[in-house]
Amino acid sequence: DLKTPLTSIVSYVDLLKQEPAGSPAAEEYLQVLDRQSARLKKLIEDLVEASKASTGNIAVHAEPLDFSMLLGQALGEYSERLEKAGLTPVSKLPDSPVMISADGRLLWRILDNLLGNAVKYAMPGTRLYVTLTADTHAIVTFRNISATRLNISGDELTERFVRGDSSRNTEGSGLGLSIAQSLAQLQKGALDITVDGDLFKVVLRFDRIK
Repeated sequence: DLKTPLTSIVSYVDLLKQEPAGSPAAEEYLQVLDRQSARLKKLIEDLVEASKASTGNIAVHAEPLDFSMLLGQALGEYSERLEKAGLTPVSKLPDSPVMISADGRLLWRILDNLLGNAVKYAMPGTRLYVTLTADTHAIVTFRNISATRLNISGDELTERFVRGDSSRNTEGSGLGLSIAQSLAQLQKGALDITVDGDLFKVVLRFDRIK
């Protein structure tokens, strides 16, 4: 994954050297360099974060949080991106607060990864269902239909660098779900993935507090 954008950057730098400044080709090469360098930066950041999360080398500052409110905020932040991806969010959240003990920054990162995963991989023209239920636990369920065939198990999808199907032609690092699962575990929560045909389901669970 790291080698692909790096090879592209090296190749386009060589091409750029052969072009006069300001030429149309030079401008095109600069755009490719900008895009590939940003991709390389994101891959490295994800790799570092995955390493820290899996080894527990991240400080966790847990405090009482309203899970329902934070989830609603995350859905609001993603409304334009979901619409652009052709997804209709269908959420069912309790009216009253659902309190958990978690690190707000790390919990936001989990939700960001899960919603970002839906934007990248869900089938356009379908719905993203997000449900929060609360009893002794606070349980959030994400469900969507995959745009491509899921010939892989839920456990395998949380392994590092896995993007579900080898035919997927995306620029993701394949680390998002692994990072989300590790961050949930660091906060004494759990994240489980189920694949049923083309149905992709994530269940995020935390102990509920009063």
